[in-house]
Order: sequence, then C-alpha cells, then structure tokens
Amino acid sequence: MSAEIGSEFHWDPAALLSAERGGLPGWLPTRRALFATGCGAISSLLRSLAPGRLHMPTYFCAGVAEALAAQVPIAWYRHLPDGRGPRWDTLRPADGDVVLAQSLFGRDDGAAWDVWMRAHPGVTVIEDHSHDPFSAWACASTAAYAVASLRKTLPLPDGGLLWSPRGLDLPAPSGPGSGGAELKLTAMLLKAAWLDGRPVPKDHFRELQQRGEHRLLGSTAAASAFTTAVLPLLDIAGIRAASARNAAEIAAALDGRVTSDGFRVQLTCPSGEVRDALLAHLARHGIYAPVHWRQNRAGFWSGDDEAAALAERMLTLPVDHRCGPGDLRRIAETIEGFARMDLFGVI
Repeated sequence: MSAEIGSEFHWDPAALLSAERGGLPGWLPTRRALFATGCGAISSLLRSLAPGRLHMPTYFCAGVAEALAAQVPIAWYRHLPDGRGPRWDTLRPADGDVVLAQSLFGRDDGAAWDVWMRAHPGVTVIEDHSHDPFSAWACASTAAYAVASLRKTLPLPDGGLLWSPRGLDLPAPSGPGSGGAELKLTAMLLKAAWLDGRPVPKDHFRELQQRGEHRLLGSTAAASAFTTAVLPLLDIAGIRAASARNAAEIAAALDGRVTSDGFRVQLTCPSGEVRDALLAHLARHGIYAPVHWRQNRAGFWSGDDEAAALAERMLTLPVDHRCGPGDLRRIAETIEGFARMDLFGVI
C-alpha cells in the first residue's frame, strides 16, 4: 500500500524554520499562556471569569462542550458550516455571560464579531482559532480573549494557546502534567521511523497516540517542554502556505464537490451512510479523513438538528502541509473512484 495520508502528525524537523528562511517564526502574542490543551485553557479562564452562562456554537466539538458544561451552564447559538456565519438572532446573552466565538474551518474574517462585541460591551467574548491559529483574524483580534488548540493543525503533541488581545490578565496553567504529551511525542517519533520504512509496528504507535490523547483531554496543566520549545521555531508561514496551496489544488481537482477557503477542505455527502462509506473507502486506500464533529442525539448534543445532520454528512480532507502532488492526486482519484462506484450520489 502507498504511504499513509492524514491521521496523527509525525515529527519532522523540516517543519522548523530554516537558515535560508530566517526572519520571524510567524506570529505569537507577546503575552500568552501555554496550556496542555485548548479545553483546559478555556476551563481555566471560565474559572476566573465565573460567568452566568457560556454561549456556544451548535456546530462544535461535543466533547469539549460537555466538559465545559460540567463547569458552567451552557446555552447554544446557531453557527453552521454553510458560509452564513453565526445566526445573531439565536445569540441572546445577558451582561456577565461569556460567548465562545469560533473561526469555523478558518473561513471567517472576524469583522461581524467586532461589530457585535462593540454592541454588547457587557459580554465577554472568547474567540476559538483552533482551525487557523495564525489567520489574519487571529493576528488582529480585538476580543477580550482568544484561544487555539495547536495540536490539531501543527506537528505538536499538545498545546492550548491562550492570549488576550486587549491585554487582560490571563490564568496560569495548573495541576500536574498528564503524561499524555510524552506518549504522543513518542508516537510521533515512532511514526516518523515507520514512514521511513523502519520495522516499527503501526499498532504500537497508534496505541500510544490514542492513550496519550485520552490522558490529555481537558488538561489544565502547562504545555510540554517539547511544545514550549518548538512552537516559536515552527515555520508557521511555510506550513500555512503549503496547506493553502494544497487546499486550492484539491478543490480544483474536485471541482464542485468540496467546500474550500483558506486551507481547510470539507466534503458534504448526501447522507450519513454515504459519508461513513466514503470514510471507510478512503481508509482502505490509506487516507484518513477527520470528522468535525459527531453529535450523539442520544447523549450530549447541541439540540440543533441541522447542525447534527451536517455533522453526520461531512468530512474534512487531509490536505495539510505534509501532502505532496502525488498525495493530492491519490486523494482526488480515490474520491472519484468512489463516485464511479455509484455510491456517492449528488453532492
């Protein structure tokens, strides 16, 4: 089988700034707190703010929302991945509440949120930039607070970046380290060896990845020494440029089938059954596409049927900076092959 595409990051020193590139290592806020996880950063911030309610978008990671709901009452407002942005009429906070605003798939520019914040000075807004931690919006944010879970888009084992664009005080990480980052870093190094053809059992590093992720969930501890040291040295501009170029190329190759802007590419299937069949088809060809985000109507969920229905039908194509031209061709050909099997329907 051809080399794996997607799934967890491996460690590759090529992600670091080179002597030829030089210059600044991308954008990082001067005053920042670096937690093990983005969820832990938000949790610590909420503990210090003690809001009446936390307002969250209906299309969001249910696991994070459930963890935060154990800490503060949750209210939901509609924000779907349909390009229309938040439905402002569904967002009804009181003074003293906190709103979590998200840059969904990194496609928003933040202008509408700036207008909304000026009209609601008694409400604290936390922006979530996890899908694009270094976007123009993130760099020019005017929110009280902003957060980004770094391990979702960068080759790091952990990391939840918290900053205040307005210069407000930040909570400090607390609690003992979970050991999850150490497990995940070990898995990243072993995966790199496996990709290089070394006799490393894939099941071994996958088990380490999963166990590390489980231990990390919601951690309010400080980020690992590895992430703290490597983050300022990453070639952020190069990573973003490669990902954006790949997103544009795969969107052109799959003309009309995908939604792309920036460097995230989503594909919406006609049903949840087709989406799951496509996920399995891609995996059989060594392509591992993430899902953002499953909502279990029988468990904790947003209560928004439209958000849950979209979550059942969508997947994200793994076209980040690791992909070369051959990988992109393989992704496109595999998807087109699925379509020719008459399983795809009309998107």
